[in-house]
Amino acid sequence: MLHQPAAAAMDQLLYFHNASSGRMSQHHYDPWDTNTSTVTTSDLSPDETVNPWDIILCVTGTIMACENAIVIAILFYTPTLRAPMFILIGSLALADLFAGVGLIVNFVVLYVFNSEVATLSSAGLLLAAFSASVCSLLAITVDRYLSLYNALTYHTERTLTFTYIMLILLWALCICIGLLPIMGWNCVREQSSCSVLRPVTKNNAAVLAVTFLLLFALMMQLYLQICRIAFRHAQQIAVQHQFMATSQASSTRKGVSTLSLILGTFALCWIPFAVYSLVADSSYPMIYTYSLVLPATFNSVINPIIYAFRNPDIQKSLWLACCGCIPPRFLSGPRTSSDV
Repeated sequence: MLHQPAAAAMDQLLYFHNASSGRMSQHHYDPWDTNTSTVTTSDLSPDETVNPWDIILCVTGTIMACENAIVIAILFYTPTLRAPMFILIGSLALADLFAGVGLIVNFVVLYVFNSEVATLSSAGLLLAAFSASVCSLLAITVDRYLSLYNALTYHTERTLTFTYIMLILLWALCICIGLLPIMGWNCVREQSSCSVLRPVTKNNAAVLAVTFLLLFALMMQLYLQICRIAFRHAQQIAVQHQFMATSQASSTRKGVSTLSLILGTFALCWIPFAVYSLVADSSYPMIYTYSLVLPATFNSVINPIIYAFRNPDIQKSLWLACCGCIPPRFLSGPRTSSDV
């Protein structure tokens, strides 16, 4: 059973209250009704605690913002990290940084500036940030695939100009998605059309969920192709040298485990929430939404670890920034920009 004061606040994450005239709702609020959506912060007495789910999301957003800010600072102040792969990692970090800021802003909107414009703006920021995060992950996947499939021409075809143009188009699309709630694509005036993430409508949520599942299917297909290409390269090396070199076998296993980690983490964090968005609506208990939104936000906490902090070149820059030295293991051999 939920803590009862928290049940009133729980319905407020990305949810617009049923007060279109700007005045507080006049009907009686039942604190035992977890589906009530007309409560404002003025209805909460001073001795009632803030919803713990909102606190957890705010803390998660703070962690996301801090660690992704570190990634962006390293990429910005290290001139050698200007390859297309690092630009894409920077785009991912920037998207997750905005997502973290969006969670913090959403918390402030819920309990301080509870207004229609603020709620719609907060929802738009979260939509744009998480859309950019997923799209950046897809761009990184495509880049890794092309770096193996067109290994000989990759460095001439994948120029920085091409990468920047692709990212500009990507971010323009995501910003347009974020503007949808403010431009009228919301359920403020028609509560029955709300999805589990108010003020997003059920139809818009379904479109976003289906699009996400299609993107995930595309990512999975690309990573399967990457595994096939990697094993084919390993077999060619084995034929040339009459044996499978130990280092090559180890590298192949490491690559497969990394791809499994990437796909597994992404699927566990996002797919349950995407499927739930398709089948559920605003009448479902809010605890279900919170328990599925939280893992989705954790994906942006894990992204810097998988894509940035595990990269040897970024690790080397981080060591230089923190202690002014480079551990010997980073001097043992050359690395590629896509080595993760």
